[in-house]
Amino acid sequence: MSMVKTPEEIALMREAGRVVANTLSTVRSQAAVGVSLKELDDIAVSVIEAAGAKPAFLNYRPRWASTPFPGVICTSVNDAVVHGIPNGYVLRDGDLLSVDCGAFVEGWCGDAAISFIVGSPDPVDQDLIDATAAALARGVEAARVGNKMGDLAYAVGGEAKRSGYGILADHGGHGIGRTMHAEPSVPNIGRPGRGMKLVEGLVIAIEPMLILGGSDDYYHDDDQWTLRSANGRRAAHSEHTVAITAEGPVILTLP
Repeated sequence: MSMVKTPEEIALMREAGRVVANTLSTVRSQAAVGVSLKELDDIAVSVIEAAGAKPAFLNYRPRWASTPFPGVICTSVNDAVVHGIPNGYVLRDGDLLSVDCGAFVEGWCGDAAISFIVGSPDPVDQDLIDATAAALARGVEAARVGNKMGDLAYAVGGEAKRSGYGILADHGGHGIGRTMHAEPSVPNIGRPGRGMKLVEGLVIAIEPMLILGGSDDYYHDDDQWTLRSANGRRAAHSEHTVAITAEGPVILTLP
């Protein structure tokens, strides 16, 4: 089963994950009112280069993309759910910013995302961010040997849906390793007891993307990358790369 990684390979992915975590932490510390998304991308470039790693997103072009991705991080603001391009937009007080980052170390990839408020938080937005982080935590907890993918997906999305949040349609997590996106698909909505069995050595990216207002729908921005909520409401994104081990789930994208 090529999706399964050895302990040595997981250790290398942990190093990639550490670079990703440090990059996200640094970007968050520098995100402030008056700072542009491009400036945050430049900061991410510096952190990744200083670590001797390679960015996973820059010039990435999956089959569906009309152009390569032009940034090192994805920066999605307010109603942008994911894949926002780090451009000249200047952050404003109260913006909800989601930052996604991937990096390679010795050919192995880590991938993670965080969401936070710039400046003064709106309690509704903070609740959304907290709910997204909680959905991720439930997914991580369910990433155990013997569980099914449906168990994990239900853990991520069940409570979020019951709480009235939308979950971005057609998108979810993924396998990860030598490539950033690999099998298996890791859905955010599912039924317990269904799907593939989770096995020791499987490494996956779990990434809930929640939307205010309950709608799952989205549309592509003019840049063909940014996905925006169809209802115009704000969204949040939280992600970790996780290894499934005999001792339980291990988050690889921590400092």
